[in-house]
Amino acid sequence: MNSRELKNHLYEQVARIGAAVSSPKRLELLEILAQGEKPVEALAREAAIDIKLASAHLRVLKGAQLVQVRQDGKSRIYRLSGADVAALWVALRSVAEAHVADLQVVMQRLFSGPERLTLESSQTLLDKVRKGDVVLIDVRPEAEYRTVHLPEARSLPLPELEARLRELPRGKEIVAYCRGPFCVMSDTAVKLLVERGFRARKIAEGVPEWQAAGLPLEQDTAP
Repeated sequence: MNSRELKNHLYEQVARIGAAVSSPKRLELLEILAQGEKPVEALAREAAIDIKLASAHLRVLKGAQLVQVRQDGKSRIYRLSGADVAALWVALRSVAEAHVADLQVVMQRLFSGPERLTLESSQTLLDKVRKGDVVLIDVRPEAEYRTVHLPEARSLPLPELEARLRELPRGKEIVAYCRGPFCVMSDTAVKLLVERGFRARKIAEGVPEWQAAGLPLEQDTAP
């Protein structure tokens, strides 16, 4: 193999990643898997596709070595190959948000302007949570919370939120988060909280963004 052939081969290998993330649904699957490992059935349900199509997309991601799979009885459980894959999703989305005008317009139209945190404001929020001045709630499914969550966050899955409002203090600000800027669960949570008389807001960042920024995370594997 001469130097030109070698160089072509190197670019071809990197291009495998680009090809694997060229599908909107495969990007969505990566975002979901950034919250923790899941069986193919759950991935199909959350991505609103059938299991056959989800499996096909996951084979492409596995072929690019972005995901790994293990067998658990009759279930196939998928996970990201590493934290750098979650960071890749965050980087791709951030570049798109900065440069794709159509995406900027859609986000302004659909979302209510969630707070975007800097490293400094993330630390400030964490300090307020640790002091008890702010209550941070994670409205993702409990299994995702147990896998990994923002420090000091309480698990209040969106379907359970209304029934568990009594667990939240009335005199403190409630800050909600979910899977990231494209996730609308926290929007729904904030709307409910405000309607019930709470002072509430959301942050755009979720676990992948927090992790990509090198900020601390917590795990809770207790049943």
